[in-house]
Amino acid sequence: MTAPALPPEATPAAQGATAARDNLVVRFWLHAEGLAAFAAGTLLYFQSGGDGLLFLPVLLLPDVGLLGYLRGSRIGAFTYDLVHNWAIGLAMLGAGLALASNPLLLAGAILIAHVGMDRAVGYGLKYPGGAKITHLQRV
Repeated sequence: MTAPALPPEATPAAQGATAARDNLVVRFWLHAEGLAAFAAGTLLYFQSGGDGLLFLPVLLLPDVGLLGYLRGSRIGAFTYDLVHNWAIGLAMLGAGLALASNPLLLAGAILIAHVGMDRAVGYGLKYPGGAKITHLQRV
């Protein structure tokens, strides 16, 4: 007795193609989410009175977290991820609103914009195994 034939969509090749297509769709949404957060953080920065001349320097400031890599990949991943996650930026935004603190609000907006910018181009949170291994892809 022979096994029944698999429908074409159930073959390993078809499943692999479906998984690859699904991965592209998810990656598209992750990049779109990052772009939206970048736009929202940037808009909030300027709407809150942020200085246009300081925007680019402060937008890049969270990358000082990369300096942790001078002490090794585990510390580098920790210091990078500390300032490259949604939680810290959103907490700063919330604190800035709750305390009516414009500097905290601006800092939160910059963190959200920076993380969004990184996610939009494919950079994610770092794993301790090395700076090129992120939760979104290998860079």
